[in-house]
Amino acid sequence: MKYRIIFICLVFVVVSAAKSQGTKLSLQQAIETALKNNILTNQSELQMRTAEINYTQAKNNRLPSVEGGYNYGFNSGRSIDPFTNGYINQQLTSSNVNAQAGLPVFGGFQLKNSIRQNEAAFATATMEWQQRKDELTLQVILAYLQILNNEDALALAKQQAAVTKQQVARLEIISKEGATQPANVSDLKGQYAGDELAMINAENSLEGSIVSLTQLMNITYDANLKVDRNGFNDDVKMYVETPDEIYTVSLQKLASVKAIENRVKSSDLAVKVAAGGFYPVVSLYGVLNTNYSSAAMLNKNVGFTEVPSSDYVTVNGSNLKVITRQNNFSNQKIKYGSQLNNNLSSAYGLSVRIPLFNSFKTRSNVSIAKNEAKNNRLIADNIKYQLRQAVEQAYINITATYKRYTVLQQQADAYGESFRISGIRFENGVINSPEYLIAKNNLDRTRATIITTRYEYLLRMKVLDFYMGKLNY
Repeated sequence: MKYRIIFICLVFVVVSAAKSQGTKLSLQQAIETALKNNILTNQSELQMRTAEINYTQAKNNRLPSVEGGYNYGFNSGRSIDPFTNGYINQQLTSSNVNAQAGLPVFGGFQLKNSIRQNEAAFATATMEWQQRKDELTLQVILAYLQILNNEDALALAKQQAAVTKQQVARLEIISKEGATQPANVSDLKGQYAGDELAMINAENSLEGSIVSLTQLMNITYDANLKVDRNGFNDDVKMYVETPDEIYTVSLQKLASVKAIENRVKSSDLAVKVAAGGFYPVVSLYGVLNTNYSSAAMLNKNVGFTEVPSSDYVTVNGSNLKVITRQNNFSNQKIKYGSQLNNNLSSAYGLSVRIPLFNSFKTRSNVSIAKNEAKNNRLIADNIKYQLRQAVEQAYINITATYKRYTVLQQQADAYGESFRISGIRFENGVINSPEYLIAKNNLDRTRATIITTRYEYLLRMKVLDFYMGKLNY
């Protein structure tokens, strides 16, 4: 029993420790969760599925169309007997069964061009869905980087506050011994309060960046969420590819470019589909028909009888009536199935529908389709133009960020040595607190800027990777 209690306590401690450490979230998990939960991305996928169905149906339109009909009704009064096609005046029931089929042969190549148009539309929807996923992936990566940036900023703020706190404690001891002025202690305490305030601001920034990431993932906010830092420890290096190389690759890789190119192709084919309305429509057809009538009767011979007629013959001066044979029939209703079988008829042939005049509708449809095609070409040109501008600007930004990071590293080394010397001189009373604080603030500010600049570089690098199609997560 004692060992069981010890085991339960150990489990409780382990679970509590795990909860206190928070959930460890990798970048891959963040992206997958966002792609799964994002509403706009899921809507884009549904639009892609609809385009796929339309493409499949466009191909199926080449198949024959077959349809059948059936009716069963009651007639009373003067009507036409569907069995004899003659007028009758009685109550009857009738039924008709028919089937017809049609096969398109030629329609101005509308079927062929419609298939190609819907194929391009399907490719467009697929690329637009991919574009949604790529843009969301980039947003998640940037939000993820912002968390790492704020974590490093918070760690630096804590480190700076710890150094100041340690210096305050040391200076208070020196002050009690009368080796320094009380004003120096007050200045340093004020600096410590400022460091604590910077730490609080860093904590708030970190919480805000976690909120941003959870919103992109469309999950409930978790204050204990922790992100995995693996994969973001690379040194800052100058981006290898040139702007022209990046732009050339982006034209081949970016889903947004492929989407508009497929949309242009689809609109060009829409012009051909509309122009197909000027041509005749040729098709094969076949019809099968049969019917039933309750008035239809079958006369069956049941024998004969001899009856006198109105004719006579004279024999030995006597008129004798002529006896004739009369067939006897019984009327029997023809069964439903027998009538359908007996009345079966069929027809087949070639149908040609020639457009002569339709109030210029076809001409208007062609003009509208041409305008849509021209508009899509302009949209494509504008997208490529904006893409080139974005690539060039992104390259300029990352180059400037790399240069600033390099200079900041040198500045940090210089300020670090200056702060080390100032600390020794301050403790020995050679300089006063303002001079010491200036040296400390210079170093702290440079270190904070280095952190921000490093993640700014990583952010801009991910943007260029996005244009290069390298966001494969």
